[in-house]
Amino acid sequence: MGHDLALLIPEIIILLTVVVALIAEMLRFPRTVLTVTIIGLLLATAQTLPLLGVDTGVFGGTFRVDMLSVWAKLILLPATVLSLLLARSELAGSDREGTVYILVCLVSLASVLLAGAGDSMLLVLGILLSGLASFALVACPRNDIATEAAMKFFVFASVTTSVMIFGLSYWFGGTGSTLFSELATLQTKPVIAVIGLMAVIIGLGYKASLVPFHFWAPDAYEGAPLSIAAYLSVVPKIGAIMAFAQIVRDIPMVTAWSLIIAVVAVLTMTYGYLAALVQNNVVRLLAYSSIAQAGYFLLGVVAVGASPLALKSLIVFAAAYAAMNLGAFAVVMQAGRTLETFYGIGRKNPALGVAMVVFLLSLAGIPPLAGFVGKFLLFGAAIDAGFLWLTVVAILNSVLSLAVYLRIVVPMYQRRRDSGLSAAAADIKSINDPVTAPAPLITLVWIIALLSTLGIGLAAQLLLGQLG
Repeated sequence: MGHDLALLIPEIIILLTVVVALIAEMLRFPRTVLTVTIIGLLLATAQTLPLLGVDTGVFGGTFRVDMLSVWAKLILLPATVLSLLLARSELAGSDREGTVYILVCLVSLASVLLAGAGDSMLLVLGILLSGLASFALVACPRNDIATEAAMKFFVFASVTTSVMIFGLSYWFGGTGSTLFSELATLQTKPVIAVIGLMAVIIGLGYKASLVPFHFWAPDAYEGAPLSIAAYLSVVPKIGAIMAFAQIVRDIPMVTAWSLIIAVVAVLTMTYGYLAALVQNNVVRLLAYSSIAQAGYFLLGVVAVGASPLALKSLIVFAAAYAAMNLGAFAVVMQAGRTLETFYGIGRKNPALGVAMVVFLLSLAGIPPLAGFVGKFLLFGAAIDAGFLWLTVVAILNSVLSLAVYLRIVVPMYQRRRDSGLSAAAADIKSINDPVTAPAPLITLVWIIALLSTLGIGLAAQLLLGQLG
């Protein structure tokens, strides 16, 4: 047991961080809560580094310490720190400030558990813990829009999670075990295997905002504070995708799971970008963009077990996606929520404009940025796995994505309209205005995200070498 606990030091540190932060919050010291959570997350990240190269399971295979789960921590925990800085810039002085920091840490802990899940019960625990904390984060602003979004989120999550738990019971009945490593015994029981698979796609599909389980995402992102929207678009999504990859490593091929996930990928990519094309609210546009990006993640998932690039491509694209999406949301926090507010921003603030262009072009997959490297590896993995047609669809959607992101880039370098904001745009902009907005923190976040987006793209070969 001592050896198993030693391999779980990062998770234990996060849990202890939450406990200490709760004590500080009860004493009403929100700044102390922020300091404790950031130090704890950075310490957990540092303790993850010695685990690079480890490939084993703990507590009988319930939790996996492998390349996927270790790199997930190295991506998700720093992303959480950046999200906390954004939250500080937006929520400083509010009575729920400290609570938000604690809930964010709990969602990150759940996401880390999902990324290393080797057991159905741990999968359910991760989904439930992540969901309960996420509902509260969305409802944080105490206005009608946030409350409605949180209720939609809660109802949708309740139904999908219930379906997933019901389907997982079939796997338990068929294998006699909750371990994913026993799923191979379902080779002669294809009906049971498929029922469980469909249930898992529904449960994790909601968490990763895959089509058609995405309906909560645009409303939740719009109703939540922008810093929370940025966080929810990255950390829980990546955790769910990594959980997908852990599960499909053991599912028997008789289920045709790769073809099923490929179809979901096509629907997710295509619908996400088509819906984004008609959005005038930048937050909703980025919400549909994040839905489409989830479809690209699935290219790596379908290749798990069939291509040596599969896991590497998922890790590289996860790192790239975290940087460019957090950076894009940080810019929106400074520029505004609607396309109207972006007019002339590139002329008024050239550095901010260049950063946003880099983030958006990276999301579209333009070389030599991080998004291009990630998608290039995903395409290679899908082709290795025999999904050339899926790669072609993904490339066509990348072309479509340019039209989506140019809807933001073009106004940035046009002159601001004389009429100013429309009444509707002004109303939307007023929602969730930060209590105080120390711009240096937001600027720090998008600068770090910008350097990461450029660095991952330029140092791709070095990063791949580290992945082995």
